[in-house]
Amino acid sequence: MLLDLGSVLPSGRPRLPSDLSLRPYQEQAIANWFAASGRGTLKMATGSGKTITALAIASRLHQAIGLQVLLIICPYRHLVTQWDRECRRFDLDPILAFESVHHWQGPLTRRLTAVRSQSLPFLTIITTNATLMRDRFQWQLKYLPAKTLIIGDEVHNLGAPRLETALPRHVGLRLGLSATPERHFDDAGTDAVLGYFGDVLQPELSLGDAIKAGALVRYQYYPLFVPLTSWESEQYAKLTHRIGWALGDDSRDPDELTALLVKRSRLIGTASRKLDILRWMMRSRLNTSHTLFYCSDGCDSETNTPQIDAVVRLLGRELGFRINTYTAETSVSEREQLRQQFEAGELQGLVAIRCLDEGVDIPAIRTAAILASSSNPRQFVQRRGRILRPHPSKDHATLFDTIVLPPELDRDTWEVERNLLKKELKRFLEFAELADNAEEAQQQLRGLQDKFGLVDSD
Repeated sequence: MLLDLGSVLPSGRPRLPSDLSLRPYQEQAIANWFAASGRGTLKMATGSGKTITALAIASRLHQAIGLQVLLIICPYRHLVTQWDRECRRFDLDPILAFESVHHWQGPLTRRLTAVRSQSLPFLTIITTNATLMRDRFQWQLKYLPAKTLIIGDEVHNLGAPRLETALPRHVGLRLGLSATPERHFDDAGTDAVLGYFGDVLQPELSLGDAIKAGALVRYQYYPLFVPLTSWESEQYAKLTHRIGWALGDDSRDPDELTALLVKRSRLIGTASRKLDILRWMMRSRLNTSHTLFYCSDGCDSETNTPQIDAVVRLLGRELGFRINTYTAETSVSEREQLRQQFEAGELQGLVAIRCLDEGVDIPAIRTAAILASSSNPRQFVQRRGRILRPHPSKDHATLFDTIVLPPELDRDTWEVERNLLKKELKRFLEFAELADNAEEAQQQLRGLQDKFGLVDSD
């Protein structure tokens, strides 16, 4: 007697939730993806609904052609959990293929077999970039049917050579998602991403577009200027001078320049006087809640103390603010518990590293203090945009942004610094322009432009 696996396993067919109403820009993006023969990349601001748009595409594909498999690839474990939550809203019952192979290999093999024999109508698989590259998962990819849709979340990550070559070529339906699909200093990787998933589709939704559409909340923006200590200034000058030499040397090793830029970025990110600014800012805000403190992953250049430890000590021990940490080491189950405690106000704040860079969804954040500095445009956009996700308890957000002031430099070194600083300040000005207090914020930043001669004469 043959076992009818369709009667044993959940069907999990994609279906639009009855309470879901897609926004016009989402409908347009869906139409354009179908018009591009089932390929394309959605470039939409963080928090604007890329996940919902992608699952709506899967639902309509199932209706139109009888889509059989949905494969979602995420860069991190916590994003698997978030996708699982959203998928269940669409009546899907995903296999979570990550971490221990013993947890997912057997169920995945059985369900793929059932789909191919048409005893199971639909299968959803959510995996991580790391699992995608594993031999056990690659073996399973061979059995994906033609009617499979691959969704690459935070798709810029899939431009790395090992990941790009792990993507299945025999599956034609492909959708990439990212607020910033371009890879920083990696044109070949960007070309690989768009070459596999398809070109960026219209409409591209900027931060300003998303706010106007009501997909993100309005915000107040307060730049906070931070001077370097004498020792930090000395190290900063040396690194900037070496960066200048590297930029002027056509025979340089690109990795050497990258290493210098990263080292200087870490020095800026962990500038010790950011703690003084934070102490000053928080003394008048001790009764507030739903606050995120976004730290650098580096250590103080003089004391070698991790910045996150120093921030926890300042907020928790010195000021008595109810906080907990939220980092890559925080387990998936603990992250969910922290999210609930934060949302309920049991925790006043979360002290985090990197959690705003890739897809983390904590919409209850009302206030954020960004201590980490990044010259990467993608990280800059994502860290700030993620704070603006809507939540029933908030109608606006407040953002405090630390900006390190450059020290006095000799003339040759200053020319290098001027070009680097001008690019960074441009992004700060663009973010300030969209704020409710734009005039005030821009005035502060333009004062900095004038002080350091960053305004072009033309």
